[in-house]
Amino acid sequence: MKYGKTDCGLQYAVKRTGSAAAYCALSIKCGTRDEAGYHSGIAHFAEHTIFKGTSRKSASVINGYLDRLGGELNAFTTKEEIVLHATVLKEDLPKAANLLFELATSATFPETEIDIEKGVVIDEINSYKDSPSEDIYDRFEEMIFSGHPLASPILGTSASVKKIGRDELAGFVREKFTPEKMAFSIVADIEEDRMEKFVGKMTSKWFGTGTSGPGITGMAGNGCGHIVRNGANLHPGTVRAAKFDRTVNKKNHQVNCVIGNTGPSLYEERERIATVLLCNILGGPASNSILNSELREKKGWVYGIECSYTQYSDSGIVAVCFGCDKENIGKCNKTIDRETARLQTGLLSPSRLAAAKKQFLGQMAISSDNGETQCLAMGKSLLAYGHVLSDESTRAKIEAVSAEDIRNAARRIFDPDSLCRLTFI
Repeated sequence: MKYGKTDCGLQYAVKRTGSAAAYCALSIKCGTRDEAGYHSGIAHFAEHTIFKGTSRKSASVINGYLDRLGGELNAFTTKEEIVLHATVLKEDLPKAANLLFELATSATFPETEIDIEKGVVIDEINSYKDSPSEDIYDRFEEMIFSGHPLASPILGTSASVKKIGRDELAGFVREKFTPEKMAFSIVADIEEDRMEKFVGKMTSKWFGTGTSGPGITGMAGNGCGHIVRNGANLHPGTVRAAKFDRTVNKKNHQVNCVIGNTGPSLYEERERIATVLLCNILGGPASNSILNSELREKKGWVYGIECSYTQYSDSGIVAVCFGCDKENIGKCNKTIDRETARLQTGLLSPSRLAAAKKQFLGQMAISSDNGETQCLAMGKSLLAYGHVLSDESTRAKIEAVSAEDIRNAARRIFDPDSLCRLTFI
């Protein structure tokens, strides 16, 4: 793998793989939390409407541009980034990459298309409200980050989306979609030197500059590379949740519940890695995770339960999410409280900790074997850290986690004095 930074500030990473498919992604450090001065939901709406026409292509041309090559074009918005990504045959990589940059730099936001897309996004907002498991998590996140930019819903509200206009969209993209806030990543069966030169040509075409010299470019895993860890990359302050325990009567057949707290940020390295492992032990995707084993496999009280951990630049959120029949909600809560208390007071045995690490490393290896997953992870890492962690480095960080680290993470997250709970009945 090679990574570096161009003269205009755009970061890039390229990695050779053996697949016939090529993956590329343009990640932009601009998400829902960056909407101050704009209507709520504009980041997500901008992600939708940049596909509705550029100075060179109409919406219909954009929609079919990669489809007719057998490729795929997609995008998504998070609290901290907008990502445009494409999958094509490796010989069509230049077309896919050019399209991503064109969308990010040349969108025209036709009025008629904006009006149509408002209906689509409002329907998306309403569909989330019709899904209790998704609606409750969004509401929980709004409550736990109350008063902070992370509280804003990614989709916005129906009222705010209706107010977004062409001039506001153009101004938002002009201000936020700048090369120093971008990371471009490629995973393809192409020589890395050749891909790196291609990035230089792309940058020159769209921003008027090429790649920087060897003092900026680095090889992943050898300790080289330009690492961006300055104040401009970080959001100031640390977010702490105000404890709440709220029940909302939704008149649903099933009870939905989220239990959680704020967690370590992207830059609390030791605590972050320990929390990742804690969440996998407690409620990871495997059936032998503690809560899956107790609540689903042994008792049959839930169809599914998970413990998720989302990391942001100045905070994180850890959430145990589940749905169950009304008569089981008390038993589920009691079991969760008991198991999290055990993790706060006891230490995992050496054999259990080693098994948990092995399981998590296996899950990571299987997940990262997907080229698209690799490509998206590379872009996210560049925006967060200015470099891409090697597999060896990541493994070493996980292996370094101690039983005490796991216990400390459990005490921080599941402290009864700050733990938050939201229930929809």
